[in-house]
Amino acid sequence: MRRTVSSRLDLTVTEPADLVFSVAVAADLGPTEETLAVTVDGEPVETTEIVDGTTRLHRIASAPVGRLTLAYDAVVPEGEPTGPVTDLEAIVFTRPSRYCDSDRLSAVAHAHFGDLAGEELVQAVVSWALTHITYAPGASGPVDGALETYLSRLGVCRDTSQLVITFLRALGVPARLVSVYAPGLVPMDFHAVTEVALDGRWYVVDGTGLAPRSSLVRIATGRDAADTAFLTVNSGRASMGPMTVTATADPGLPADDGLALTRLR
Repeated sequence: MRRTVSSRLDLTVTEPADLVFSVAVAADLGPTEETLAVTVDGEPVETTEIVDGTTRLHRIASAPVGRLTLAYDAVVPEGEPTGPVTDLEAIVFTRPSRYCDSDRLSAVAHAHFGDLAGEELVQAVVSWALTHITYAPGASGPVDGALETYLSRLGVCRDTSQLVITFLRALGVPARLVSVYAPGLVPMDFHAVTEVALDGRWYVVDGTGLAPRSSLVRIATGRDAADTAFLTVNSGRASMGPMTVTATADPGLPADDGLALTRLR
């Protein structure tokens, strides 16, 4: 399978800003074609690539005032599945984190799923998310975490993924958030899914069911949305303008029942 992905981001920088973008595909995917270009008012601006594990960040330490445009394109062949779960990952991705407050939802997780384990537990958590969380753009705010999503039963992909992660961590199962390009996603956007550790391997699950998992293209991997945001403004001022994301799969979208064990490639 070959995936073709792109993103176009427009920002208005009103005060010189330290900007970090996370839009490039993961470092281990080996795209056959790839370009990333940033301009401000039509003039090229240099970025610095920083690699964290497989996550590639592109930083502009002092973006000048003006209209900033980022254009990214890549063609990504299907590769090897995600590597095994390391000892450190098993610890880090079982801890509570900023948006995955598994300590506060521990009692809830045990009440819903405490008698389950392994693949049966994972499927039960995903099925619960699919039937209880309504996809509702604009229903959640940038500081909302899993607890808020559980109470409101509303959110977008990052909210659903973070709740799935939280339930799993509360029951001792390592889980992490992955931002992806998602062929078949409607409406098209950056997407967030969950990787869960089972028997020493990472498997991808999606509590929204909005795109086939085997065609997803990894961008960033982390504890929650704080580690995987497509844009972080560290200092200065910049406001988002229009954004366009595309992702297609050739020769076509694969079938996906949403529950069978699947690994990112």
